[in-house]
Amino acid sequence: MNLAPIALFVYNRPHHTKEAVTALLKNKDCPASDLIIFSDGAKNSQDQKNIEEVRAYIKTITGFKTVIIIEQTANLGLANSIIAGVTKVINEYGRIIVLEDDIIVHTAFLEYMNNGLQYFETNEKVASIHAYVYPLEQAVPDLFFLKGADCWGWATWKNRWELFQPNGIVLSKELQAKNLISAFNFDNTYPYYKMLQNQIEGKNNSWAIRWHASCYLKGLLTLYPKTPFITNIGFDNSGTHCGDDDIYNSKLHSGELFNFNIEVVESTIAREAFKQFFSKTNNLSKSNLIPRKILHKIKQLVFSNKN
Repeated sequence: MNLAPIALFVYNRPHHTKEAVTALLKNKDCPASDLIIFSDGAKNSQDQKNIEEVRAYIKTITGFKTVIIIEQTANLGLANSIIAGVTKVINEYGRIIVLEDDIIVHTAFLEYMNNGLQYFETNEKVASIHAYVYPLEQAVPDLFFLKGADCWGWATWKNRWELFQPNGIVLSKELQAKNLISAFNFDNTYPYYKMLQNQIEGKNNSWAIRWHASCYLKGLLTLYPKTPFITNIGFDNSGTHCGDDDIYNSKLHSGELFNFNIEVVESTIAREAFKQFFSKTNNLSKSNLIPRKILHKIKQLVFSNKN
Protein backbone atom coordinates (compact mmCIF):
# COMPACT_ATOMS: atom_id res chain seq x y z
CA MET A 1 0.00 0.00 0.00
CA ASN A 2 1.14 3.54 -0.80
CA LEU A 3 1.12 5.15 2.64
CA ALA A 4 0.03 8.77 2.85
CA PRO A 5 2.40 11.39 4.27
CA ILE A 6 1.47 12.78 7.68
CA ALA A 7 1.32 16.57 7.97
CA LEU A 8 1.65 17.76 11.56
CA PHE A 9 0.95 21.42 12.36
CA VAL A 10 2.60 22.80 15.50
CA TYR A 11 2.91 26.17 17.19
CA ASN A 12 3.84 27.03 20.78
CA ARG A 13 2.84 24.00 22.88
CA PRO A 14 5.88 21.78 23.47
CA HIS A 15 4.12 19.42 25.90
CA HIS A 16 1.20 18.83 23.53
CA THR A 17 3.55 18.31 20.58
CA LYS A 18 5.60 15.72 22.45
CA GLU A 19 2.47 13.83 23.52
CA ALA A 20 1.09 13.91 19.99
CA VAL A 21 4.29 12.54 18.45
CA THR A 22 4.78 9.94 21.19
CA ALA A 23 1.30 8.57 20.53
CA LEU A 24 1.78 8.65 16.76
CA LEU A 25 5.00 6.64 17.06
CA LYS A 26 3.04 3.75 18.58
CA ASN A 27 1.51 3.14 15.14
CA LYS A 28 3.22 0.27 13.32
CA ASP A 29 3.19 2.14 9.99
CA CYS A 30 5.39 5.02 11.17
CA PRO A 31 8.68 3.56 9.84
CA ALA A 32 7.17 3.49 6.33
CA SER A 33 5.50 6.92 6.60
CA ASP A 34 6.83 10.39 5.79
CA LEU A 35 6.27 13.00 8.51
CA ILE A 36 6.15 16.64 7.44
CA ILE A 37 6.02 19.15 10.29
CA PHE A 38 4.86 22.73 9.78
CA SER A 39 6.04 25.04 12.55
CA ASP A 40 4.36 28.45 12.48
CA GLY A 41 6.22 31.64 13.38
CA ALA A 42 5.56 33.65 16.52
CA LYS A 43 2.51 35.88 16.74
CA ASN A 44 4.21 37.89 19.49
CA SER A 45 7.38 37.89 21.57
CA GLN A 46 5.70 35.99 24.42
CA ASP A 47 5.21 32.95 22.16
CA GLN A 48 8.80 32.86 20.92
CA LYS A 49 10.32 30.90 23.81
CA ASN A 50 7.81 28.08 23.54
CA ILE A 51 8.15 28.01 19.76
CA GLU A 52 11.90 27.60 20.14
CA GLU A 53 11.31 24.73 22.57
CA VAL A 54 8.92 23.08 20.11
CA ARG A 55 11.43 23.48 17.28
CA ALA A 56 14.27 22.06 19.36
CA TYR A 57 12.14 19.01 20.12
CA ILE A 58 10.89 18.32 16.59
CA LYS A 59 14.50 18.29 15.34
CA THR A 60 15.06 15.20 17.54
CA ILE A 61 12.15 13.16 16.13
CA THR A 62 13.04 9.80 14.56
CA GLY A 63 11.09 6.63 13.79
CA PHE A 64 9.57 7.71 10.48
CA LYS A 65 10.66 7.03 6.91
CA THR A 66 11.60 10.71 6.63
CA VAL A 67 11.06 13.77 8.83
CA ILE A 68 10.80 17.09 7.02
CA ILE A 69 10.50 20.30 9.04
CA ILE A 70 9.19 23.54 7.55
CA GLU A 71 9.69 26.55 9.83
CA GLN A 72 7.91 29.82 9.15
CA THR A 73 9.69 33.04 10.06
CA ALA A 74 6.42 34.99 10.31
CA ASN A 75 3.13 33.97 11.88
CA LEU A 76 0.73 32.65 9.27
CA GLY A 77 -1.97 31.63 11.73
CA LEU A 78 -3.41 28.14 11.79
CA ALA A 79 -5.82 28.67 8.89
CA ASN A 80 -3.24 29.97 6.43
CA SER A 81 -0.67 27.47 7.68
CA ILE A 82 -2.99 24.50 7.11
CA ILE A 83 -4.28 25.71 3.75
CA ALA A 84 -0.76 26.32 2.43
CA GLY A 85 0.73 23.22 4.05
CA VAL A 86 -1.96 20.80 2.90
CA THR A 87 -1.78 22.23 -0.62
CA LYS A 88 2.00 21.85 -0.72
CA VAL A 89 2.03 18.26 0.55
CA ILE A 90 -0.94 17.03 -1.44
CA ASN A 91 0.40 18.49 -4.69
CA GLU A 92 3.55 16.42 -4.20
CA TYR A 93 2.10 13.19 -2.78
CA GLY A 94 -1.50 13.12 -4.04
CA ARG A 95 -2.94 12.25 -0.62
CA ILE A 96 -2.45 13.40 2.96
CA ILE A 97 -3.17 12.69 6.63
CA VAL A 98 -3.51 15.85 8.71
CA LEU A 99 -2.89 16.28 12.44
CA GLU A 100 -2.49 19.20 14.81
CA ASP A 101 -0.36 19.34 17.94
CA ASP A 102 -3.22 18.57 20.35
CA ILE A 103 -4.42 15.39 18.63
CA ILE A 104 -3.49 12.13 20.38
CA VAL A 105 -3.95 9.16 18.08
CA HIS A 106 -4.91 5.55 18.66
CA THR A 107 -2.35 2.84 17.88
CA ALA A 108 -4.41 1.83 14.82
CA PHE A 109 -4.91 5.42 13.61
CA LEU A 110 -2.59 5.20 10.59
CA GLU A 111 -3.94 1.79 9.59
CA TYR A 112 -7.52 3.12 9.68
CA MET A 113 -6.65 6.29 7.76
CA ASN A 114 -4.53 4.62 5.09
CA ASN A 115 -7.05 1.81 4.60
CA GLY A 116 -9.79 4.37 4.15
CA LEU A 117 -7.73 6.38 1.69
CA GLN A 118 -6.95 3.26 -0.29
CA TYR A 119 -10.48 1.87 -0.30
CA PHE A 120 -12.32 5.06 -1.29
CA GLU A 121 -9.66 6.68 -3.49
CA THR A 122 -11.57 6.16 -6.74
CA ASN A 123 -14.99 7.04 -5.31
CA GLU A 124 -15.15 10.78 -5.83
CA LYS A 125 -18.31 11.08 -3.73
CA VAL A 126 -16.04 10.71 -0.68
CA ALA A 127 -14.44 13.98 0.44
CA SER A 128 -12.33 12.70 3.29
CA ILE A 129 -11.66 10.15 6.02
CA HIS A 130 -12.21 11.36 9.58
CA ALA A 131 -10.90 9.87 12.83
CA TYR A 132 -13.13 11.49 15.46
CA VAL A 133 -16.79 11.20 16.38
CA TYR A 134 -18.79 12.82 19.18
CA PRO A 135 -19.83 10.76 22.25
CA LEU A 136 -23.20 9.88 20.76
CA GLU A 137 -25.92 8.32 22.87
CA GLN A 138 -27.77 6.83 19.92
CA ALA A 139 -26.29 3.70 18.31
CA VAL A 140 -24.72 4.28 14.90
CA PRO A 141 -23.13 1.93 12.31
CA ASP A 142 -19.47 0.91 12.69
CA LEU A 143 -18.66 3.26 9.81
CA PHE A 144 -20.94 5.88 8.30
CA PHE A 145 -20.97 8.89 5.99
CA LEU A 146 -22.19 12.44 6.57
CA LYS A 147 -22.24 15.34 4.13
CA GLY A 148 -19.35 17.80 4.29
CA ALA A 149 -15.93 17.46 5.92
CA ASP A 150 -14.32 17.62 9.35
CA CYS A 151 -11.09 18.60 11.06
CA TRP A 152 -9.86 16.44 13.99
CA GLY A 153 -7.53 13.90 12.41
CA TRP A 154 -8.50 13.74 8.75
CA ALA A 155 -7.24 12.61 5.38
CA THR A 156 -8.04 13.39 1.77
CA TRP A 157 -6.85 13.25 -1.83
CA LYS A 158 -5.57 15.89 -4.23
CA ASN A 159 -8.65 16.02 -6.48
CA ARG A 160 -10.92 16.50 -3.43
CA TRP A 161 -8.76 19.19 -1.84
CA GLU A 162 -8.84 21.06 -5.13
CA LEU A 163 -12.57 21.65 -4.44
CA PHE A 164 -11.69 23.74 -1.37
CA GLN A 165 -13.14 27.25 -1.74
CA PRO A 166 -11.24 29.72 0.48
CA ASN A 167 -13.70 32.57 -0.12
CA GLY A 168 -16.34 32.40 2.60
CA ILE A 169 -18.56 34.92 0.83
CA VAL A 170 -18.84 32.64 -2.21
CA LEU A 171 -19.79 29.74 0.05
CA SER A 172 -22.32 31.77 1.99
CA LYS A 173 -24.05 33.03 -1.14
CA GLU A 174 -24.32 29.53 -2.56
CA LEU A 175 -25.80 28.16 0.66
CA GLN A 176 -28.36 30.96 0.58
CA ALA A 177 -29.16 30.53 -3.12
CA LYS A 178 -29.72 26.79 -2.69
CA ASN A 179 -31.77 27.29 0.50
CA LEU A 180 -29.43 24.99 2.41
CA ILE A 181 -28.74 27.00 5.57
CA SER A 182 -31.06 25.01 7.84
CA ALA A 183 -29.78 21.66 6.54
CA PHE A 184 -26.17 22.91 6.76
CA ASN A 185 -26.90 23.68 10.44
CA PHE A 186 -28.07 20.10 11.05
CA ASP A 187 -31.65 21.32 11.03
CA ASN A 188 -30.68 24.28 13.19
CA THR A 189 -29.09 22.25 15.98
CA TYR A 190 -25.54 23.52 15.36
CA PRO A 191 -24.40 27.02 14.21
CA TYR A 192 -22.19 26.09 11.25
CA TYR A 193 -23.55 28.91 9.09
CA LYS A 194 -22.92 31.43 11.89
CA MET A 195 -19.31 30.19 12.05
CA LEU A 196 -19.02 30.81 8.32
CA GLN A 197 -20.47 34.30 8.75
CA ASN A 198 -18.01 34.97 11.57
CA GLN A 199 -15.15 33.92 9.29
CA ILE A 200 -16.37 36.34 6.64
CA GLU A 201 -16.58 39.13 9.23
CA GLY A 202 -13.10 38.39 10.58
CA LYS A 203 -14.35 37.12 13.95
CA ASN A 204 -12.58 33.82 13.36
CA ASN A 205 -10.12 32.64 10.74
CA SER A 206 -11.38 29.11 10.38
CA TRP A 207 -10.14 27.04 7.45
CA ALA A 208 -12.27 24.10 8.61
CA ILE A 209 -15.68 25.74 8.25
CA ARG A 210 -14.75 26.64 4.66
CA TRP A 211 -13.53 23.09 3.95
CA HIS A 212 -16.75 21.71 5.42
CA ALA A 213 -18.93 24.10 3.41
CA SER A 214 -16.96 23.46 0.21
CA CYS A 215 -17.55 19.72 0.43
CA TYR A 216 -21.14 20.10 1.62
CA LEU A 217 -22.08 22.23 -1.36
CA LYS A 218 -20.60 19.63 -3.73
CA GLY A 219 -22.66 16.92 -2.05
CA LEU A 220 -19.52 15.08 -0.94
CA LEU A 221 -19.40 12.78 2.07
CA THR A 222 -16.93 12.19 4.90
CA LEU A 223 -16.36 8.80 6.51
CA TYR A 224 -16.69 8.57 10.32
CA PRO A 225 -16.07 5.67 12.72
CA LYS A 226 -18.58 4.90 15.48
CA THR A 227 -15.71 5.07 18.00
CA PRO A 228 -12.85 7.57 17.51
CA PHE A 229 -9.24 6.91 16.64
CA ILE A 230 -8.13 10.17 18.26
CA THR A 231 -8.64 12.25 21.35
CA ASN A 232 -8.09 16.00 21.66
CA ILE A 233 -6.00 17.28 24.59
CA GLY A 234 -6.49 20.93 23.68
CA PHE A 235 -9.27 21.57 26.20
CA ASP A 236 -6.86 22.84 28.84
CA ASN A 237 -6.87 26.57 28.09
CA SER A 238 -3.60 26.20 26.18
CA GLY A 239 -5.09 27.45 22.90
CA THR A 240 -6.93 30.63 22.02
CA HIS A 241 -10.34 28.97 21.66
CA CYS A 242 -9.93 26.20 24.23
CA GLY A 243 -12.13 25.47 27.18
CA ASP A 244 -11.39 23.01 29.96
CA ASP A 245 -14.47 20.78 29.72
CA ASP A 246 -14.64 17.13 28.64
CA ILE A 247 -17.99 17.25 26.85
CA TYR A 248 -16.35 16.09 23.59
CA ASN A 249 -14.43 13.16 25.10
CA SER A 250 -15.36 9.86 23.48
CA LYS A 251 -14.23 6.38 24.40
CA LEU A 252 -11.47 5.36 21.99
CA HIS A 253 -11.84 2.52 19.52
CA SER A 254 -11.07 -0.99 20.70
CA GLY A 255 -11.02 -4.33 18.93
CA GLU A 256 -10.71 -5.04 15.23
CA LEU A 257 -10.75 -2.47 12.46
CA PHE A 258 -14.05 -1.83 10.75
CA ASN A 259 -15.10 -3.26 7.38
CA PHE A 260 -14.96 -0.49 4.76
CA ASN A 261 -17.37 -2.25 2.43
CA ILE A 262 -20.34 0.05 3.09
CA GLU A 263 -22.72 2.00 0.87
CA VAL A 264 -21.50 5.52 0.09
CA VAL A 265 -24.60 7.45 1.17
CA GLU A 266 -25.31 9.78 4.06
CA SER A 267 -26.45 7.87 7.14
CA THR A 268 -29.83 9.10 8.34
CA ILE A 269 -29.25 7.28 11.64
CA ALA A 270 -25.94 9.05 12.24
CA ARG A 271 -27.35 12.41 11.19
CA GLU A 272 -30.13 12.06 13.78
CA ALA A 273 -27.57 11.00 16.41
CA PHE A 274 -25.49 14.12 15.69
CA LYS A 275 -28.61 16.29 15.93
CA GLN A 276 -29.45 14.76 19.30
CA PHE A 277 -25.92 15.42 20.55
CA PHE A 278 -25.97 19.02 19.34
CA SER A 279 -29.39 19.61 20.89
CA LYS A 280 -28.22 18.11 24.18
CA THR A 281 -25.14 20.33 24.38
CA ASN A 282 -27.27 23.37 23.59
CA ASN A 283 -29.69 22.40 26.37
CA LEU A 284 -26.81 21.91 28.79
CA SER A 285 -25.65 25.41 27.98
CA LYS A 286 -29.13 26.87 28.51
CA SER A 287 -29.49 25.15 31.89
CA ASN A 288 -26.06 26.47 32.95
CA LEU A 289 -24.74 22.99 33.67
CA ILE A 290 -21.92 24.10 31.37
CA PRO A 291 -21.12 27.84 31.42
CA ARG A 292 -22.13 29.31 28.06
CA LYS A 293 -18.76 30.99 27.60
CA ILE A 294 -16.91 27.67 27.95
CA LEU A 295 -19.32 25.81 25.65
CA HIS A 296 -18.98 28.56 23.06
CA LYS A 297 -15.19 28.28 23.21
CA ILE A 298 -15.37 24.50 22.84
CA LYS A 299 -17.62 24.83 19.79
CA GLN A 300 -15.33 27.42 18.26
CA LEU A 301 -12.34 25.10 18.75
CA VAL A 302 -13.86 22.53 16.45
CA PHE A 303 -13.97 24.94 13.50
CA SER A 304 -11.66 27.83 14.41
CA ASN A 305 -8.09 29.08 14.30
CA LYS A 306 -6.20 28.33 17.51
CA ASN A 307 -3.13 30.44 16.82
